Amino acid sequence: MIRIENLHKAFRDNYVLRGVNLQIRDGETIVIIGKSGCGKSVLLKHIMGLLKPDKGRIFVDEIDINSTKSNLFEIRKKFGLVFQSAALFDSLTVAENVIIGLIEQKKLKMEEMLKIASEKLNLVDLNNVEFLKPSELSGGMKKRVGIARALALDPEYILYDEPTTGLDPVMADKINMLIIDLKKRLKKTTIVVTHDMHSAFKIGDRIAMLNEGKIIFDGKPEDLLKSKIEEVRDFIQRSSIG
Repeated sequence: MIRIENLHKAFRDNYVLRGVNLQIRDGETIVIIGKSGCGKSVLLKHIMGLLKPDKGRIFVDEIDINSTKSNLFEIRKKFGLVFQSAALFDSLTVAENVIIGLIEQKKLKMEEMLKIASEKLNLVDLNNVEFLKPSELSGGMKKRVGIARALALDPEYILYDEPTTGLDPVMADKINMLIIDLKKRLKKTTIVVTHDMHSAFKIGDRIAMLNEGKIIFDGKPEDLLKSKIEEVRDFIQRSSIG
């Protein structure tokens, strides 16, 4: 379980997080929504320990991730992050992109790592692409390679940062279905940051809304539609949901 307590973060005079409290339960898919620039990605980076809070604490499996550097190093191994832009290295093959984290660990032979690359690519419905370059892939395929890379180290938590951004509606829905399928098959705790409400309602067991640095709604997708919170209702209406 992940527990976030009174999390604050400012970048000079820009106060992004103003006391975030949130619990993420094992095995669930939680979707964090909010307007562009509201701090969703900043929150995600705090959960992974990529940013250090000005105030507050984050517990992953009851360990305060910022208490010691050794704790932070071990905790990061539990996470697989799927970047918004896929963030693939153009000079590397697809397989090399998938196993780059394994290469850095220097614990396996190349033959073993390439086998893992093929297995993870098969999980995201990509076959016979190991030796292609990212420039030879479509946008949707690049997203899938990014997901395969996040799975390569067998993380306990999978984090998606705006997974459907830049995709047409058909391809976006395929990525949504893939996220749902992977959750069912791998039983991983899944955290998705998005402003795509269609995606949020389709994949989320629970939705949390971030607004002006705080969580203002935390509940089931169907309860979001019934919310009387003005900011929630306005966000839903502008998103053409409900």
